[in-house]
Amino acid sequence: MNDYALARRNMIEGQLRPNRVDDPRVVAAFEAVPRELFLPKKLQPVAYNDEDVRLGGGRHLIEPLALARMVQYGGARPDDVALVLGCDTGYAAAILARLVATVFLVVDDESARAAAEGLLEGLEVGNVVVQIADPRGGLKEQGPFDLILLAGSVPEVPEDLLGQLEEGGRLVAVVQPHRLGRITIVTKVGAGFGRQTPFDAAIPAMPQFCREPGFVF
Repeated sequence: MNDYALARRNMIEGQLRPNRVDDPRVVAAFEAVPRELFLPKKLQPVAYNDEDVRLGGGRHLIEPLALARMVQYGGARPDDVALVLGCDTGYAAAILARLVATVFLVVDDESARAAAEGLLEGLEVGNVVVQIADPRGGLKEQGPFDLILLAGSVPEVPEDLLGQLEEGGRLVAVVQPHRLGRITIVTKVGAGFGRQTPFDAAIPAMPQFCREPGFVF
């Protein structure tokens, strides 16, 4: 029988803390949320491995360290309204729900919404709103957001999503035009945007943001 509580503790002590994920609120969120529940039963034994878990159909659960770094350096605050894209399972939303006031989670279809809502309800997470939408468009009607988290890599920062940031709001993504990417934090400052790239990272791509291949003559 797997001891998932112990595996979760080992993830924190062996993966997160040694790699400068040390914000007490972030660490507490990762300790509180049972990552294994967001995976099919056959994949639960690898829930706390230091790797991405691919679920098929372009869906995935990104590695714990990459997500933890994104959450910590995104600077989630208790009064923030956040938007999560690219994590149909609901795990990233469940983590952020412990750190911010409200989370909007975008999923692809009704089955994903029902599954995510069921998991979140079972964990007594009441501040996540799950909506079906194309992640490329974000959720303009619910914005602006203090924090937008893309739980999958993109070849470049999606400009359309930057327009949904509140003043001082942050968009956090892994910008990965090739094999290796960078965790990138874009902050809205007045009419412009500041950018930080604190860490290398490589995670599965969000297929909706992949560039269309060009014609070869």
